[in-house]
Amino acid sequence: MKNELSNFEKISRRTWQRLHRDTTVPLTQEELNSIKSLNDKISLKEVLDIYLPLVNLITIYKKASEDLAFSKSIFLQEKNLSSPFIIGISGSVAVGKSTTSRLLQILLSRRFKWATVEMVTTDGFLYPNNVLEEHGILDRKGFPESYDMELLLDFLDSIKNGEEYQIPVYSHEVYDIVPNQKQVIQPADFLIVEGINVFQNPQNQRLYVSDYFDLAIYVDADVDNIETWYLERFQTLLKLAEQDPSNYYHRFTKMPYNEVLAIAQDTWKNINLANLEKYIEPTRNRADIILHKGHNHEIDKIYLKK
Repeated sequence: MKNELSNFEKISRRTWQRLHRDTTVPLTQEELNSIKSLNDKISLKEVLDIYLPLVNLITIYKKASEDLAFSKSIFLQEKNLSSPFIIGISGSVAVGKSTTSRLLQILLSRRFKWATVEMVTTDGFLYPNNVLEEHGILDRKGFPESYDMELLLDFLDSIKNGEEYQIPVYSHEVYDIVPNQKQVIQPADFLIVEGINVFQNPQNQRLYVSDYFDLAIYVDADVDNIETWYLERFQTLLKLAEQDPSNYYHRFTKMPYNEVLAIAQDTWKNINLANLEKYIEPTRNRADIILHKGHNHEIDKIYLKK
């Protein structure tokens, strides 16, 4: 870790797991397997040691947010209107953000049995491929300019004000926004927003996506490990696409393996790694919590903003 994290308190896994004494995990291994991303690895022990203490901490942040809102309403002599507690989750491609997000969605819904917990991925805010082609940036897909950040900000503003919103749907199978299909997001008690770009907004320097977050989490890992996970995921996607000609990855199944591997390595180096180093990792210090993973996907260190 670098000096930019000097404003974080580093907590070892051993210390962190002592912060929660409940020995009951509120989901089964089968449920856990159903929500984990391709090639990601997570165990019930990881839920017990890492995620249950994290849910405890989220509970503290939520209570503090509610107390502040209530006190402000008294000061302003206005009615205290409830708004969703929004959690932003960022990190590199293939680092396991989606697994973390889906797991937190389940754990929060079971901790707060009265609560509704929505989850959104910012993939739906990518411009469609034809728009990217028109602007000559299809090869920059995933970089900041490939997202409709103003639409994402409008979505967050509407949700924060308790309004229903329809967002585009992205399909990894076709590698594009699905035409004429929308995901309806209802006002919720919790909203989890997951994506590589959720701490960014280069299109509007006066307003950042993270300005809407009540809690920001960054999932981190050493670059060499993320590259390995990315290449493993790429190979899994090829296997899944073998019998599906409509799948974006099917075209690669007809090529010699060494050529496909070279494409995957080039994609990692020139797109995903470049994006990580220039745009994603520099936003890491905007997080409130950093979850650092070791080579085996297990979280070995936690950084909590002081």
